[in-house]
Amino acid sequence: MNRREFIQSCAAGLGVAAFSAEQRAEAALLGLEDPPKAGLEGVRWSKAPCRFCGTGCGVEIGVKDGKALAVRGDAASPVNRGLLCVKGYHLPGLLYGKDRFTQPLLRAADGKGWTPISWDAAIDLIAKKYGETLQKHGPQAVGMYGSGQWTVFDGYAALKWVKGGLKSNNLEANARLCMASAVTGFLTQFQSDEPMGCYEDLDVADDFILWGNNMAEMHPVLFSRMLERKRQNPGVRIVDISTRRTATSDYSDVVLMIKPGSDLALANALLHVLVRDKRIHTSFVAENVVFKRGIEDLEKIGHGCYGEQANRYTFEDVPQDATLEDFKAFLDAYSPAAVAETTGVPAAQIELLAQMYGEQNRSTLSMWCMGVNQHNRGTWMNNLITNLHLVTGKISRPGNNPFSLTGQPSACGTVREVGTLCNRLPADRVVTNPKHREETEAIWGLPAGTIPEKPGYHTVDLFRAFCRGDVKALWIQTTNPWVSLPNLPRFERKPGDDQFLVVSEIYPTPTSDVADLILPSAAWVEREGIFGNTERRTQHWDKAVDPPGEAREDAQQIIDVATRMGMGNLFPWTDKDWHRAMYEEYRKFTLGIGKDLASYDELRASRGKLWPVVGGKETRYRYAAGFDPYVKKKSGVHFYKAKGYGEKAAVWLRPYHPPAESPDAEFPFWLSTGRVLEHWHTGSMTRRIRQLHQAMPKNYVELNRADAQQLGVQTGESVRVVSRRGAIVLEARVDGRGKPPRGTVFIPFFDEARLANTLTLDSMDSISKEPDYKKCAVRLERA
Repeated sequence: MNRREFIQSCAAGLGVAAFSAEQRAEAALLGLEDPPKAGLEGVRWSKAPCRFCGTGCGVEIGVKDGKALAVRGDAASPVNRGLLCVKGYHLPGLLYGKDRFTQPLLRAADGKGWTPISWDAAIDLIAKKYGETLQKHGPQAVGMYGSGQWTVFDGYAALKWVKGGLKSNNLEANARLCMASAVTGFLTQFQSDEPMGCYEDLDVADDFILWGNNMAEMHPVLFSRMLERKRQNPGVRIVDISTRRTATSDYSDVVLMIKPGSDLALANALLHVLVRDKRIHTSFVAENVVFKRGIEDLEKIGHGCYGEQANRYTFEDVPQDATLEDFKAFLDAYSPAAVAETTGVPAAQIELLAQMYGEQNRSTLSMWCMGVNQHNRGTWMNNLITNLHLVTGKISRPGNNPFSLTGQPSACGTVREVGTLCNRLPADRVVTNPKHREETEAIWGLPAGTIPEKPGYHTVDLFRAFCRGDVKALWIQTTNPWVSLPNLPRFERKPGDDQFLVVSEIYPTPTSDVADLILPSAAWVEREGIFGNTERRTQHWDKAVDPPGEAREDAQQIIDVATRMGMGNLFPWTDKDWHRAMYEEYRKFTLGIGKDLASYDELRASRGKLWPVVGGKETRYRYAAGFDPYVKKKSGVHFYKAKGYGEKAAVWLRPYHPPAESPDAEFPFWLSTGRVLEHWHTGSMTRRIRQLHQAMPKNYVELNRADAQQLGVQTGESVRVVSRRGAIVLEARVDGRGKPPRGTVFIPFFDEARLANTLTLDSMDSISKEPDYKKCAVRLERA
C-alpha cells in the first residue's frame, strides 16, 4: 500500500479522524479532496485545549449526533499551530471506553461489590460523613486531593469548600509530585511563581539546554518547534543532559550523560567556570541580583520523610544574606576537574557548556521537567539553573530564559495559580500570611479568622495520615494516587475501616478499587472548562457533548456537597450556568498585582491569553521593560514581585548532596522512572484508547546491552526488578528507544498491572516536599 492508498483507506475506515493543517495540505498534493469527508458531513467544530500534558495544544473537536467523532490540530492556536502529537490525534477516544462510570456506586456492606445509588443519596452520605468527622475529630481529620487535571472551576470550588467551608488546609493536588520544586524554585528567587518567558522563545533561541527532559517524547509539539528553529538556522545548538540516551539525544548536538543525582555538582561547575573566566554580567548582577544561602548541612537537612526521619521530618530552611564574594568562594570547590568524577561528565564538556551559557552574543534557553523537579534537592536544582541565567543576564528576554515545563494540562492554571495546595491561596498568596488570609476572606465574604494559618498535610503526608487513621474523610478527584504515589507498599488501604474515601472518576482504577463511594465524573469537553498551561496561557472551552449516564462535572459535585452541608453561601450564584460568575470572582485575586488574568469574555473569544493581561494585552515576557506593563523602566528588567529582596532576584548558593539511596553490593543498579510517548501519566485514559494501547500495551524495563548479556536475558524475556520496598516482573527491552548506560535501568509508570512505584522511595525535597522518583537502587533477577 502506498501513502496515497493509506490516506484514502484512513478516510474510509477511521472512526476518529485526525488531520492537521499539514496533513490536509499533503492530502491535497496527493489529489485527495480536503481532508477525508467520510462520516464528517454535518460535523460541528469547537475549540478546546488538549486534555493531556501541560503544553496546552489547541484542538478542534468535531461533534456529530452528540458524539465527539473527530479531532484536528487548531491552526489558529499560537501554541501548536495545527500540529498534535500521537496522543492528541486520538483525544476523543478517552471519552468512549466501555467501562465508563455512569452512576454513583456505594461499596456493599460486606466490602464486596458495589451498589448503585442516586446522586441525592451520594451527596447526603458525603455531607454526613464529613460533618460527623468535623464534629468528632476537627478540620485536621478531613481532606481533599485533586490534580493539575482539575479545571480552574474544579480547583476554585475545592479551595473555597475546604479552606473556607471546612476550615481545613488539608487540600492538596498531585502537582506536589511533579511541579512543587519548580514552584519553590521560582518563589525562592523571584517571590512569585511561574516562568517569565513563553513558547516564542523556542522560535528565537540560539542554544537549547535540556536538563533531565526527554522532550522528543514528553513534549513532542514543543520539541518540533525547536527542531524547526534549528532547521531554519543550522547554527542553533541543542544540548541534552540526561542519565540515559533517548530520542531527544538523537537530535542533539551535544549529549552529556551524567550519573544520577549529580546535576547539582554539574551546575555548580558551570557557575565556577563562568566566575573563573569572568563571564559574569557584572552590571546586570549589580543592578538586579542579591545573594542568599540557606542551611547546607546534610545531617541537618536529611532526605525528607525517608528512613528514620519518615514520621518526624520537620526541617525548615533558614535563608541568610550572602555576597558575590561569598558566591565566588563557595564555587571554588566545583572546578570541572573536581566535578568530572562525581558527574561522569568530562571536564572538556563542562567547559564547553559553560562557554555556551557565557556567550553574550547568543541567546540561551534552559528547559527542564521531572528530571530536575522529582529530586530530593529539586528546589536547589531549580535555583542553580536559574542562577546560570541571572549571573549572565540571560533572562526575561526573547530566547533567553530558564523555562520549567509542566506535565499536566492545568498544573499551572489550577494548582499553582488557584492555589490548591495545603499552604497556598490564589495568586501567590499563602495561608501563613495574615494579610493574605484577610484578603481571601474579604473576597469570599467570610468572617475574619475563618481560614486557619497552619498549613495542612502535603501530599505524601496526607496519604500517610489517611493510612494511619489520622485523616478520617478524604475525597479524591481527577487523579490516581494508588498508582502514582512513591513507595506504594506503604499506602495499603483496606476498605471497611472507620474512614471514608470518596473517588470521583471516569474509569475504574486502583484508586477507585479502594474507595467507599465512587462518583461518575464528566470528562474534558463533556463540561465547560478553563486550563492554564506552561507558558501562563489561560484557555477556555465550552461544553461540546453530554457526559454518559449520570456523570457530573467535578466542580458541580463539590458545590452540591457544600450546599447540602449548609455552606451554600460559598457558591451564591443562582444562575444554573455559574461558570462566568465563579471565574470572575476568582479573577479578582489576580488583578493589580502582576498576575492579572483575562476576563471570561476575552478567554471565550480567543485561543487563550498570557497573563498578566492588562487592557486586553497579554504579556509575553514578565519583568521585562517594553513587555510587562508593571515594569516602568525604559530598558532592562525589574523583578518587582521580589519585595523581600528589594525588588531584585536571588542567586542561591546550593551545594551538591549525594542521593538518599545509591547502588551497593545488594542493589547494584540505578532505577529511574518516567513516561513514554504513547501514554500519559498512570494510563487510566490512554490505555483505553485502542491505538495507543496496541502501540504500547504493557510496561517494561530498559537495560543496557552489556548488563542484559551478563544477566543472560534478551528483549522480550522476563526480569524481576527488586528494591528495598518491593519487586515487580517486567519484560526486558534492550537497545529500544531508550538506552541506559551500564548499571542503570529505566521503567515507565503507566501500567497499573505492573506498578513501577512499588520500587521507588519516598525521599523528598526538604523545601518543596516533592518526592524523588528518578533515582533509587535495585537489583535484577531472571524471572
